[in-house]
Amino acid sequence: MPMAVAFLVLLATIWPQALLASDAAWQALRDGGTVALFRHARAPGTGDPPQFRLEDCSTQRNLSAEGRRQAQAIGEQFRARQIPVEQVLSSRWCRALDTARLAFGSLTEPFSPLDSFFAGRDREETQTEALRQRIGEWRSRGVLVLVTHQVNITALTGIFPEEGEALVLKPKAGAGFDLIGRIGP
Repeated sequence: MPMAVAFLVLLATIWPQALLASDAAWQALRDGGTVALFRHARAPGTGDPPQFRLEDCSTQRNLSAEGRRQAQAIGEQFRARQIPVEQVLSSRWCRALDTARLAFGSLTEPFSPLDSFFAGRDREETQTEALRQRIGEWRSRGVLVLVTHQVNITALTGIFPEEGEALVLKPKAGAGFDLIGRIGP
């Protein structure tokens, strides 16, 4: 019983902070000049099958039905909250492109620095630096949406996001960015 009470106390302490972080993140997105860095929606499994080919979605790990609904819900939330999405860039992996297209439609453009380097760690440093630079250069009143993979987000921020989760970033004047908050799936 004491363990259950401790859990409830912890939950009561953390829950309001999570809501505040989410509210601050949504407000920062409404204000614009921010970046929403998403992990693709639900795609069961890890990595990609051995026969993976970038140009053939049937050889990749793809969104589940739940993931497709999750991606659509992301777009619905952005529209309902009137988030000024200006540009959407996505990994070329099908699960990321599908997430971006289901959420944001025709704004989606492939952007290779967002590609997964799960099986190719030799690209991690180069891609992470290119992504850091792209985020740092964002100087618009609108929102830049980036859809990528857990490994890419973790390499950039040190955070292990859930599928469909967004990190809201605010580019700094000189270089880099601040983490404003997280928006759960």
